[in-house]
Amino acid sequence: MSSKRAGSREWTGLAVLALPTLLLSLDQSVLFLALPPLAETLRPSGTQTLWIMDVYGFMMAGFLVTMGTLGDRIGRRRLLMIGAVGVGVTSLLAAYSTSAEMLIVSRALLGVAAATLMPSTLALISNMFQDPGQRGRAIALWAGCFMAGTALGPVVGGVLLEFFWWGSVFLLGVPVMLVLLVTAPFLLPEYRDPTAGRLDLFSVALSLAAVLPFVYGLKEITRYGWQPLPILTALAGLAVGAVFVARQRGLAHPVLDVRLFRSPAFTASLLISTLIMVAMSGSYLFVTGFLQMVEGLSPARAGLWMVPSAIASIVSAQLAPTLARRFSMGTVIGAGLAVAAAGYVVIAFAGPVGGLPLLVTGFVVSFFGTGPIGALGTHLVVSSAPPEQGGSAASLQETSGHLGVAAGIAALGSLGAAVYREKVVIPAGASFDAARDNLEGALALAGLLPAEVLAAARAAYTSGLNTVAVVCAVFAAAAALVAITALRRVGAGGVALERERPLEPSGAVRRGSAG
Repeated sequence: MSSKRAGSREWTGLAVLALPTLLLSLDQSVLFLALPPLAETLRPSGTQTLWIMDVYGFMMAGFLVTMGTLGDRIGRRRLLMIGAVGVGVTSLLAAYSTSAEMLIVSRALLGVAAATLMPSTLALISNMFQDPGQRGRAIALWAGCFMAGTALGPVVGGVLLEFFWWGSVFLLGVPVMLVLLVTAPFLLPEYRDPTAGRLDLFSVALSLAAVLPFVYGLKEITRYGWQPLPILTALAGLAVGAVFVARQRGLAHPVLDVRLFRSPAFTASLLISTLIMVAMSGSYLFVTGFLQMVEGLSPARAGLWMVPSAIASIVSAQLAPTLARRFSMGTVIGAGLAVAAAGYVVIAFAGPVGGLPLLVTGFVVSFFGTGPIGALGTHLVVSSAPPEQGGSAASLQETSGHLGVAAGIAALGSLGAAVYREKVVIPAGASFDAARDNLEGALALAGLLPAEVLAAARAAYTSGLNTVAVVCAVFAAAAALVAITALRRVGAGGVALERERPLEPSGAVRRGSAG
């Protein structure tokens, strides 16, 4: 690839690409605050409430691989603009939904449209910033925007809901998408794979039949525990995934070129990202719960306490490319993840009374340690692919993150709940059953339970948080070990990955057919 350096047009274009990144991360957290006023207006059932919450991320995870390879075929800027229209329209539909069913459908379509944005954004950054050092810096800024959006979601949502109706949280996407549509033709280049064949629709169906049941199974495990049906659903998704991979090996123009996994650094980067997202999502779940249910903070105030951790991750993500010019990628990422493990150990010592300083300190340290993998890991994944397959590589990065989040919430959420049930002591009586299951149930019975019992429930929840933090520390340490060993040969300075074997051009004819 040419090492032509980017100019002012490319850096301005990066600012445009940062907008959908910021928006998508906001969308993932802002809905939590909108649920109570939304429920008062639309009166959704319990099942409908769960679908309102989950269907957006569910559909986005399912369509990422398809949208990544579609952008490689029809043009990344074109797909980005099509997706921008889709996000704008579906955001309006969600904001002005008149029933729970309409909102669920709107959120589902919004997830499909959002799946076009992230792979296209990352792939275009790879095209625009051909100099490895500049690309590393650009991806670090991109990662910083994503982290900032995650932290700002509760704060922005709280402000909007203070002055406007619940639908206002969905309208954030409309002006952002309008700016993208107006500026993209002038600031963003078009790029597509000139040798790509037609899209194999059967492979698309297989990818959806693999990811959707797997994510759905994990989400159901989160709610109902390790029941047979959710486990079988997740296993069925894995089985279809194996069929999908086998089919890709025989196609001349696959939806996903599995030869990308020949690069140890590519595979290691995806593995590290998945492991650390398991830890981050599981800890995030319990830390936010601690702030609101143990400390008694409002969602908006709890969101403000999350801002320092996001700032820490943004700072470390911006430092990472500079450090990578002096040390290997494995050293920078591994050291960061070791710091993250130390942060989780600090959280493990937070108590139910007076534990807020330790909790916030540990969370800030852990997020500071994860900044380098957010910047450098993404750089490694995108740089490992030939230019014509940048969208596919970016979609894998995003999919691995979504799977890590789903697995973290399911596994660590179940672990924390099990510790709570083991530790909590609730008076006998059927009317107190809800308090035995979780802290939310105990707080709902606050008027019936003695103060000392509520204190015991908060202590049991904190014990679950401490246990989860220990597991997160183990995951972070394992990811650090993978980084130090598997990425030790990756050059410093954000250079392109060394491959064990060079990939053939994507249009090369191999055994099998496109159909």
